[in-house]
Amino acid sequence: MSLAITTRIISGVVILDMSGRLLPSEGTLRVYIRQQLEAGYRSFVLNLTDLPYIDSFGLGELVTMWTSIRSAGGESTLLSPTENIRKLLRITKLDSVFQISADEAGAVRSLTSVVAT
Repeated sequence: MSLAITTRIISGVVILDMSGRLLPSEGTLRVYIRQQLEAGYRSFVLNLTDLPYIDSFGLGELVTMWTSIRSAGGESTLLSPTENIRKLLRITKLDSVFQISADEAGAVRSLTSVVAT
């Protein structure tokens, strides 16, 4: 199953609800992020609730996404990663790079200061 993304905007924060798998043949996440950055958005929540597994490619995509957003002066938060994804982030020490939130409202609140600037 390939990656499916739906986009919502709450208080100027782009929420990407992701499901399926990040596959090497797709640039779906990069395309969504680039489009939103070009539209002027700088705050992103990546909802990982329905993304059960990430391999090394998927991890690379998340890092690329994080770098693109930071380079544009923005911020991002990973929302509700599964236990498998949390373990991978811990093992790779990327849990110290990514902001991680357990609830959507808190994630949006933490990013609203970026929207205001």
